[in-house]
Amino acid sequence: MKRLHKMPFGAEVLESGGVRFRLWAPDAAEVFVRLEGDATQELRMQPDSNGWHGLIVPDARCGSRYRYRVGSGELLLPDPASRFNPDDVHGASEVIAPGDFAWSDDAWRGRPMEEAVFYEVHLGTFSPTGDFAGLEARLDYLAELGITALEIMPVADFPGRRNWGYDGVLPYAPDAAYGRPEDFKRLVAAAHARGLMVLLDVVYNHFGPEGNYLQLYARDFFNPRHTTPWGAAINFDGPGSRTVRDFFVHNALYWLEEYHLDGLRLDAVHAIRDDSSPDIVEEIAAAISAGPGKDRHVHLILENDRNQSHYLAHGAAQWNDDMHHAFHVIATGESDGYYADYAADPVGHLGRCLAEGFAFQGEASAYRNGKARGEPSAHLPPTAFVDFLQTHDQIGNRAFGERLCHLAAREVLEAEAAVLLLAPQPPLLFMGEEFAAAQPFMFFCDFGPELAQAVTDGRRREFARFARFADPAVRERIPDPNADTTFAACVLDWTSLGREPHASMLALYRQLLELRRRVIAPRLAGMTRGASGVERPAPRVLRIVWHLGDDSRLHLQANLGPAPVDGMAAPVGSLLYTTVNLDRDALAAGRLPPWSVAWSLQEHSA
Repeated sequence: MKRLHKMPFGAEVLESGGVRFRLWAPDAAEVFVRLEGDATQELRMQPDSNGWHGLIVPDARCGSRYRYRVGSGELLLPDPASRFNPDDVHGASEVIAPGDFAWSDDAWRGRPMEEAVFYEVHLGTFSPTGDFAGLEARLDYLAELGITALEIMPVADFPGRRNWGYDGVLPYAPDAAYGRPEDFKRLVAAAHARGLMVLLDVVYNHFGPEGNYLQLYARDFFNPRHTTPWGAAINFDGPGSRTVRDFFVHNALYWLEEYHLDGLRLDAVHAIRDDSSPDIVEEIAAAISAGPGKDRHVHLILENDRNQSHYLAHGAAQWNDDMHHAFHVIATGESDGYYADYAADPVGHLGRCLAEGFAFQGEASAYRNGKARGEPSAHLPPTAFVDFLQTHDQIGNRAFGERLCHLAAREVLEAEAAVLLLAPQPPLLFMGEEFAAAQPFMFFCDFGPELAQAVTDGRRREFARFARFADPAVRERIPDPNADTTFAACVLDWTSLGREPHASMLALYRQLLELRRRVIAPRLAGMTRGASGVERPAPRVLRIVWHLGDDSRLHLQANLGPAPVDGMAAPVGSLLYTTVNLDRDALAAGRLPPWSVAWSLQEHSA
């Protein structure tokens, strides 16, 4: 099987021989393509009336290196639609022939959302090699753990040797630090052979601060009428926006078709500025549904601080930050920043998330100066919400990148994991969570010298508003994002799996995920909405029942507090799981010790 996504820009290897180059440069009177190598040549491209410049070069081929020169300037620029930039974002682009890769997963049709257990991965810190091959080497481990879907943090080419991925500037080019395009494709095929889906995080709300040259020849790529934290917004609704929209719609389809991915996570769609209808998120969703989504399971997952449930009405899902924030406040007692919205009743917020999706469905957010946040979500199925205890954001945006296992007691972690991993909503793990990794996940990057110091200073200023960082001397201890040591400290230590406390935590996650796979997931198909309600028999206690797709009922009873509670009703149905601190005789007598969780199943015939 050969896979190729055809698009109106970039470099295309022609079946008849040669390569067609196309660049949208409406502000340039002339554009030259420069082929680099033993016999460098520079050729003028042919312009048309719509701002496009194109040229077929008969002696160019797969592997040719090329750059563009705009007008009379001396600066040589990479292709914004480059499929690969082997020498980083300022270097030459390489012509890639996607049809040369032979796929081995012709029968793969993906997996439904009811079966999804996501595992978020940063390629650079997941393995000692920090690349596609390093992740491929651990696919068997992940499949045995109970993972069904890899969610890879952005790979679009970013400046330097290391980055979270959200500073990418070449959205079609996998960063060379992780390997070549064919290495990524081998990873995807190998994952599919083990029943694992692969999703990719993509960034359509901004370009990174270094290596984006579009302003030099296509000012209409940005719309100064809208501002974002990164400057002028990408132009999705102004003059010239049709080409810009096509650039990102094709990007979504490119990753799904050419790399045979099973879905995308759209980063921070609340930061996209688009007043048109349909907006770019809706257009991308429609293109996926009409394209690769017709023949196989393709999942679109949003990050959206606005909790706009209307995006989720036709099968898309959302990272549920509300669920995380409630879990985090319960576990740590922290109440600064956005955690303030959950501090008064975190268990109540958690219960609403488990039953209805969002905690904020139009209520005022004190953190947002009283502004209403969210839309009603109780009508949506559990598959519309991806829930988690930890992600790259929630760990890495802390000053020292502490994981939850650094902040909360073991019994708290076990109770929250038991709630997360057996609830009907698809769970997501952040790499290393399953064995309580000792390594932090800090913010790191590798910008050029002009930008590096500004990023370091800005990172430390960012925390000045928190009381514990009011002292400048304390802020100076915040790790430098550009330092090699900051990145190195985040690389997972896989030798720790056989040692405590890591081995027993891993055993717990395996037990819970096996129970989910065997008992819970097969009953989820057909669920049209969440739980019918939440009981609060005590301030830190939740009782929730879900009507599953096979007409059985799943019951949760949890004491998420530090004090025992008496007088509870006995569990309904057959016990599926109890935390190790929960004696079954005590449970039957109505006593819940601190941080205890019980799950039970009531068959549909009962």
